[in-house]
Amino acid sequence: MPVRRNLGCNGLDHALSRRGFTAGGMGAALALPALAAAAPSADLRGGHKRILQIYLQGGVSQFESWDPKPGTLYGGPSRAIETSVPGIRISELLPHTAQQMHHLSIVRSINLKTNDHGVGRKIMERGRRQEGYPYIGAVAAKYFSPPASPLPGYIHISSRGLTDATDAFLGPRYAQLRLEGVKPPENISRLPDISSASFRRRNLFRLRLNRRLGNRGQRSATDLYNGSFEQAQLLMSRQSLFDGQAQARDLQRYGEHFFARNCIFARNLLEQGATCVKVTHHGYDSHAENFNFHLEQLGEFDRPFATLLDDLHQRGMLESTLVVVMSEFGRTPKINRNYGRDHWGASLSVALGGAGIKPGMVIGKTNDQGTEVADREVDGGHLFHTYFQALGLDTTRPHDKPGSPVPIGDPAMEPIRELLA
Repeated sequence: MPVRRNLGCNGLDHALSRRGFTAGGMGAALALPALAAAAPSADLRGGHKRILQIYLQGGVSQFESWDPKPGTLYGGPSRAIETSVPGIRISELLPHTAQQMHHLSIVRSINLKTNDHGVGRKIMERGRRQEGYPYIGAVAAKYFSPPASPLPGYIHISSRGLTDATDAFLGPRYAQLRLEGVKPPENISRLPDISSASFRRRNLFRLRLNRRLGNRGQRSATDLYNGSFEQAQLLMSRQSLFDGQAQARDLQRYGEHFFARNCIFARNLLEQGATCVKVTHHGYDSHAENFNFHLEQLGEFDRPFATLLDDLHQRGMLESTLVVVMSEFGRTPKINRNYGRDHWGASLSVALGGAGIKPGMVIGKTNDQGTEVADREVDGGHLFHTYFQALGLDTTRPHDKPGSPVPIGDPAMEPIRELLA
C-alpha cells in the first residue's frame, strides 16, 4: 500500500498516544514475567458480550460502499450489486461482504454536522459532542468484561496511536491497549537475569509504594500505573496469541496482507476473551483519486472482513458479538478537481450486525443525489444507544461514577429501535 495513503490529513491521528504507550510498556521498568496461558472459560465462549469495531480511518465514501448512487450526477463509476438480502444493494467494490449481508444491517441516514476528523471520530465513538466521555470500547470493557477476564477488555489494533483519553472518567483499566498488529508490545517480559523470586519481591515493593502514595492523596497516579501494569500482565499471560504464524488455511481464506492478518488476530483475541477489539484500516481520506483509492482500499477490506464475519457466525460467536463498520464521516457528493471526494459529515453510513441487531435491514435514506439525509436522520448518539442496548445495557442508567450521575448514553438521544432484536 502506498505510504502516502497512510498519512491522511489530520495530525492528531499521527501522534503516538502516551496512554497507549504506557498501557503497552509501563511494565518494562519492573520486568514482567511470562505467565502460563490458560484455556478460555465457558462464559467467554457463550454468554460473554463482545464488540468488534472495524474503523475505516479517514472517512470511507458512502457512494463507494454502503449507499451507492449509480447513474446519478455524483454517483461515480461504481455499480450497485445485489446482496444475500433481496432488495439491498451495495457497491460492487464489496462483493464478498455482499454475500454476508444477511448478517448485517445498514444505517444510511447519519448526519454528524461536522467535517472535522477529530470531532467526527469522537462523536461516533462517544455518542456525544462534549469532551470528557468514554469511548465505545472503554464502556464495553467496563460493563461486559468478566471479572477474571484473561485479556485486557479494550484492544485496538492500529499502526498509529491516538491522543484521545478513551477511558475518560472510567479509569485507565478500561482505556484502549494499542497493538501494532500481530506482535507483542516491546520490553514487557521478565528479563532473563531476574529470577521469579526477585520479581515477586519487586512486585510486593511496588504494591507497598502504591498503597503509600494512595494514602497521600495520589490515587489517580497510582491507579494509572496499576491499570497499565495489570493490562500488560494480562496480555503477556497469553503470549501464544503473538506467535505470528497464522494458519496457512486462514491466510488462504483471509489474504496475506496486513489488514487480513489483523482480522485473523482480532478473531483470536475475541475468541480468547477480549471484550472489545477495534481494528483500524487506515487510508480512506481520498481528497485525490477517490475512485482508485477506494478500489484498492475496499479491495483490501472486503474479503478479510467478510471472512471474519462468517467465522464469527460459524464459531457461534456472532450472536454474542456486536459488529460495527464505521468511519468518522463520509465523502462529499461533489468530485473535486483532483478527482477526489472531500470531508462530508452530512450523510454517511455504517454497517452493523450480530448481537441484538436485526439483520437484513436498511434504516433511513439519502436523497436521489446523495447530497443530504431524506429520511430517519440520526447521529452518533443514536448509534451509541443502539449498540449498547442491543447488548443488553440500559444506556439511560448512570455510570458507576462518584459525584454527579452521568447517564451512559446522551439523554437527548435514543436508540434506533427498529434495529433492536
